[in-house]
Amino acid sequence: MQPITITVYGAEEKCASCIHLPSALETKEWLEAAVNRKFPDHEITFNYCDIEAPQSEEEKDFSRKILDDEYFYPLVVINGEVAGEGNPKLPAIYKKIEAQL
Repeated sequence: MQPITITVYGAEEKCASCIHLPSALETKEWLEAAVNRKFPDHEITFNYCDIEAPQSEEEKDFSRKILDDEYFYPLVVINGEVAGEGNPKLPAIYKKIEAQL
């Protein structure tokens, strides 16, 4: 079983269309709680990436795409694959995780 890494991309400032939704950091926190309840016996790592300060090449690539309006944030990426954006849906994220288990 391969480890799973979930990265949530976002910024302190909410995007204009997301003003009534949780922030990207809040999204990461509720997503982490929900996923850990659903998959308690699996190794799943959660990361948060501020799109204004990406660290790795993958983070830089996704951050650039968000800043270029190719994706909305919060953007949820599982092992390098986009799993949700804007207002990510748990069933879609669960399905992506299950496909990698």
